[in-house]
Amino acid sequence: MIGVVAGSIATGALRVIECGVGASVAVVDRAGRLRVFLQGDNANPHNLELARRKAKVMEVATELFVANGYAATSLVDIARIPGMADITVQGDEVVIGAAARHADVAANAEVMRRIPALAALAFGIGDRQVRNMGTIGGNLLLDTRCTYYDQTHEWRESISFCMKKDGDICWVAPGSPRCWAVQSSDTVPVVCAMEAEVELVGSGGTRRIRASDLYRDDGIQYLTKQPDELLTRLFLPAPGAWKASYLKLRRRDTFDFPVLGVGACLWFDAQGVVTKANIRLGGAGSYAIPAVDSEKLVLGKQLTDEVIAAAGSAAMKPARTMDNTDLDVYWRRKVAPVFVARALRECR
Repeated sequence: MIGVVAGSIATGALRVIECGVGASVAVVDRAGRLRVFLQGDNANPHNLELARRKAKVMEVATELFVANGYAATSLVDIARIPGMADITVQGDEVVIGAAARHADVAANAEVMRRIPALAALAFGIGDRQVRNMGTIGGNLLLDTRCTYYDQTHEWRESISFCMKKDGDICWVAPGSPRCWAVQSSDTVPVVCAMEAEVELVGSGGTRRIRASDLYRDDGIQYLTKQPDELLTRLFLPAPGAWKASYLKLRRRDTFDFPVLGVGACLWFDAQGVVTKANIRLGGAGSYAIPAVDSEKLVLGKQLTDEVIAAAGSAAMKPARTMDNTDLDVYWRRKVAPVFVARALRECR
């Protein structure tokens, strides 16, 4: 009976208080025990569990608004949850909260000292406004993009939509049974190359996986993250005998998404011989494509000009560029070897 009365009081109070503002109502009994806690649709969550139970989570708010026009009341801002925007050093790892802004990552002293490639990458994302608002988690979960998808509703309606949303044909490859929308994140190629890890929190608990295991080669189902899971933290490897780099191609030097992004990470022995190599191509497929042949060509060798040139040339094969983003499709494929060679040269 007490619970019913408390629920009625809380519901009535919330209805009276919440007039376009965020509100929460707590009802306690005379002993101070909490009987009911209700949170309005506009109220920000104060912990991960409350955020997870909301319908939509504002990890990729910019893309959601642009692509789908979600109303503000259907999204949840997780930036105010304690710890979600922190950048800390835990043991030998740099740990970045999913709500950390790009500008904060770029300016963080520990990131600049330990992982300069990531600091430089964050400084080059979008433009100043994007860096001041956009988050590392949002960029890691960035929706795949396509010339036939990232248009106005009227434009898309005029071609009967596409497979990615509301239609049944991929206009990039009409005979294909799958969507070929392209991965356009700056952070994904380099964190996958560095073998960084991410933390996901959901109803089944918390799990930590390699960043590369978060993605799949599909323009629609491009994430392995479950619908009820939140990306909470990014774990970056401890400093050591490795070096990473990232280079990207875009039409303008600011604002534009990359149409090619090369993330490279090489591990060396004391003689400068490459003991392990990871090279990922972003903007060339629905996920960050491993340049396997290029990796094999540098393995067990020092990074001479000849080795770099050969590894760069081998990157043309996996760069399966298609006519689904900016700039000429054939030219973008031919540029991939040049950018891979440059990225490897920066790892010397």
